[in-house]
Amino acid sequence: MVVRIINEYERGVLFALGKYSGTLEPGLRLIIPIYHSLSKVDIRERVVDIAKQEVMTKDNVPVNINAVIYFKIFDPEKAIINVNNVVYSTAKYGQAALRNVAGGVELDELLSERQRIADKLREIVDIATDPWGVDITKIELQDIELPENMKRMMAKQAEAEREKRAVIINSEGEVVAADNIATAAKTLYGTPGALHLRTLHSINDLSSDRSQTNVWVAPIEVLRFIENINDLMDKAGKDYDALRQIKKSVLGDR
Repeated sequence: MVVRIINEYERGVLFALGKYSGTLEPGLRLIIPIYHSLSKVDIRERVVDIAKQEVMTKDNVPVNINAVIYFKIFDPEKAIINVNNVVYSTAKYGQAALRNVAGGVELDELLSERQRIADKLREIVDIATDPWGVDITKIELQDIELPENMKRMMAKQAEAEREKRAVIINSEGEVVAADNIATAAKTLYGTPGALHLRTLHSINDLSSDRSQTNVWVAPIEVLRFIENINDLMDKAGKDYDALRQIKKSVLGDR
């Protein structure tokens, strides 16, 4: 009899004359040499790196991607009987699946939807490795490297987009400012004395400046007279024509 110790984080797959005999729990176990053979399986969660590889996206952009697979063995019997090297096989299948999934999406989607693509990749690998007794808990895309010319083009695109938004925001601000100025002008023009107060306020601001600037102030009524001079001349002309018509009708052609 041979004494074998199975740790808490291990399970023992026992074979009798080459046939599967059972799975042993942690503890002290006795096996018969030659008749029995024991393979220990680590059931703790493991981390496997998917080596960086070049992938061609759907829109024909070459990128270098690497990822990490988190998995654990839930069935030691399948992990020993159904696959030769469960860790190596899981890593290689994850590498092939990563190439297929990344090659089926465009670059923008690959960069913006990394978590969704990683979840999709996890589902594919989990279904494929289920006969091996492997449970894929998580897959993370670590790094996505782009060609240098593509980085420059994306930087230019981002700069143009920001400039576009800045121009739009500036124009919207000018529209709001113009509306406010028009509203203020209507209020000042329609309120008696408001323009006088505004003029005095402007004079007060200019008086604090020690420069040699000369300020000439004209009464508001003069400005309004100048604005309405055309209307007054038209009205005077109409009144003059009316007087001539009255004179002609009363006195005749004399």
